[in-house]
Amino acid sequence: MKKVELLAPAKDKETAIAAINCGADAVYIGASEFGARKAVPNSLDDIKEVVNYAHKFYAKVHVTINTILTDNELEQAQTLIHKLYEAGVDAIIVQDMGILKLAAEGKLPPIPLHASTQCDNRTLEKVKFFENLGVSRVILARETSLDRIKEICANTNCEIETFIHGALCVSYSGQCYLSYAIGGRSANRGECAQPCRKKYSLIDDKGNILAQDKHLLNLRDFNASGHIEELVNAGVKSFKIEGRLKDINYVKNVVAFYRREIDKYAQKISSGRIEYDFEPDVNKSFNRGFTDYFLEGRKKCFNFNSPKSLGEKLGKVTKTGNNYFEIANTKISVQDGLCWFENGEMQGCLVNKIEGTKVFPNKTHLPKTGTLIYRNQDSAFEKQLKNSKTKRRIRVDFAFEHNKLTAADEDGNIVSLPVNSSETPNNPDKMKENFTAQIKKTGESDFYVQNIEINGSLPFLPVSKINELRRSVLAKLMEERLKNYKREVQKPLHYTEFPLSDLDYKANIHNAKAKGFYENCKCKVNEMSLESSNNTSGKCLMQTKHCLKYAFDICKSPKKLFLLDEKGKKYRLEFDCKNCVMQIWS
Repeated sequence: MKKVELLAPAKDKETAIAAINCGADAVYIGASEFGARKAVPNSLDDIKEVVNYAHKFYAKVHVTINTILTDNELEQAQTLIHKLYEAGVDAIIVQDMGILKLAAEGKLPPIPLHASTQCDNRTLEKVKFFENLGVSRVILARETSLDRIKEICANTNCEIETFIHGALCVSYSGQCYLSYAIGGRSANRGECAQPCRKKYSLIDDKGNILAQDKHLLNLRDFNASGHIEELVNAGVKSFKIEGRLKDINYVKNVVAFYRREIDKYAQKISSGRIEYDFEPDVNKSFNRGFTDYFLEGRKKCFNFNSPKSLGEKLGKVTKTGNNYFEIANTKISVQDGLCWFENGEMQGCLVNKIEGTKVFPNKTHLPKTGTLIYRNQDSAFEKQLKNSKTKRRIRVDFAFEHNKLTAADEDGNIVSLPVNSSETPNNPDKMKENFTAQIKKTGESDFYVQNIEINGSLPFLPVSKINELRRSVLAKLMEERLKNYKREVQKPLHYTEFPLSDLDYKANIHNAKAKGFYENCKCKVNEMSLESSNNTSGKCLMQTKHCLKYAFDICKSPKKLFLLDEKGKKYRLEFDCKNCVMQIWS
């Protein structure tokens, strides 16, 4: 079986450690600055703590420095990358080409560089550019189809990372300027205000309303669990879960779910056996309804009714009383969150009381008979996740021979300690039984014992000495594991020709180094980043595969269409029907 990486998000060190315990081969986390999720920074000390924990299990830590940077920020980022390398971080995820220029100039440590999905990695030509440049890994756009993923993997030696779960940006990543145009909060600077989750109306050039006050840019959440085998066979190296803003319970559940799914078709790249104490179910965690997006052609990937979590589908209301309603054959608990749609709007309640099949909500407004009910907060499941003691342990085999105890782990690390005792036991069989029983007791350590082999006669050892011997040899084994942990090395970067010869604001060039990088790649830079000019007038603010003509079944309509936001601001829509792309213009 191939070895692939399950890559999990982490907003903080507690979430990162939980992700590793639940089966992640790697985590990605923001540093103190320059991450695309500005709201969740982490100190160097915390990142170092995550690194130390991850490396025990041969899991990796990637750090996001994936915003575009000013000249001054680029200098700070250079210093930060050196510190992250010294802390043991395994890779840096980058968007700004100024960082790649620093690497090409030999001004960065040999830490692997991953081209963020913010680099707009949609084509084989773009991936080949990064491969020829020398970048270690390319993270594909979420919109990439299975056929395109197969084509890319078959024609490049660069590691390919692709998303498999989580929230979807409606725009091509790195190509969205709507948040910046509306309120000055740039997605490329880590400050997206998520205008795609707001309400809009769709009108034509004559003022006719096709849709009013709907969440027209809101997408369902991505779920590629049905395509894991195909993605593994295609050659994808890393399977990425979105969610650096998600809470720890979400990460535990989703990581555990995908660990089990991936294990059916591939081996994990990290070590250890995961001992779960809950049954993962992604339907029970935050989701806006699921879609496999464009993996297998165009589908209805949108949710115009609400950007809030739907959760899991329960069933239809069978009866409504004065202050209660009933749902057949469904186990519901007090404090569960339930929701439903009424006239296109999401309604919701908390469960105050349960009497048999009767559900008593905390609101007087009740769903009608026949209404489909969802549970977007499963209180019992959330409590189970919160209290979960799921643990990852490394297999170890013990052998006693010639007055020496040897421990060997699943990765081939071996250590030995002498057994300093020459006293003969009165009962050798009992001594062997006690020795075996105590050596097996790894307790709360990071190891579990698979085999114990005893060759020859054991000397007499009191229980306290056996326990001390076990603890000492396991501590020595962990030291050996960490000593033998192999960090990957970034090879030198060399400039190569970029697929485009002329660049405008959509290249997101925000500093002099980035401009110089593209010029060294034989590009003419006609325009710096949109954030540099502070002028969004007459600009394309978003490119998206989500098409409103398709959504409303008017693909062949010649009508000119516009989006109208809640404040009355109008945005022109343009349609590239050949490539099935919609653009939003200021």
